[in-house]
Amino acid sequence: MIDNRFLMPLLGVGVNGLPYSIPIHPNLVHLTLGLFIVAISFDIVAALYPLEKPIFKFLAIPTTSSNLYDVGWFNMVAAAIITFFTVAAGLYEILLADPPMNIVSPWGLGAMDTMLWHGVGGVLLLGLIVAMTIWRGFQRYVWRQDRARQVQWSYLLAGLGIFGLMFLHGTLGAHLGADFGVHVSADRLIRAGLNPNTQLNILFMN
Repeated sequence: MIDNRFLMPLLGVGVNGLPYSIPIHPNLVHLTLGLFIVAISFDIVAALYPLEKPIFKFLAIPTTSSNLYDVGWFNMVAAAIITFFTVAAGLYEILLADPPMNIVSPWGLGAMDTMLWHGVGGVLLLGLIVAMTIWRGFQRYVWRQDRARQVQWSYLLAGLGIFGLMFLHGTLGAHLGADFGVHVSADRLIRAGLNPNTQLNILFMN
C-alpha cells in the first residue's frame, strides 16, 4: 500500500494544478444544465397542458398546470443562483490551467482560444440565465399572474435557443477536458506515467 501522505500532493496540485483534488467546475456545470433544462421543459409541458390533460388523466398522474409552472419557476431561480458559482469556479480553474500548446481541437482551435471562448461563453450564459429568471419572474407575478398560461411563447423559444448555446459551450468545455486535458485527473496521471485506476481508487478510499 502506498502511503497516502505521498499521494495527496500528487493528487492535488500535482495532478490538476488546483489547491484541491477534484475540479469543482465540471460538477457545477451539470447542476446548471439540469436545473435550466428542467425549468424550461416543465414550462413547456405546462403551456401545452390543455392538450396533455387527457394523457395525465389516463395515466392517473395527479397534476395541474400550476404545479408544473411552480417547478419551472423554482428550477429557474435555482439555475440562476448556482450558475454564479459555476462560472466563478470555471474562471478560477481556467486561470490555473496549463494545457499543451501544440494540440488543436476538433474545431481547429488551440488551447488558449478554446479557454477564451469557453470563459466568455460562460459569462454570456450566466447573463442570459439571470435575464431569463427576471423575465420569468415578471411573467409569474406581474404580466400573466391571472392567466392560465403563465409563460409567453417567446420565453419558451428563447429557452430553446439557450439550449443550443449550452450545447456549443459544453462542447468547448469537453474539448478542454478530452483534447487538452484541462483539470482531468486521469489524463494528468497518465501524463505523469502513473496508473489512474490505482491512484484514483486510493484517493477515494482514503
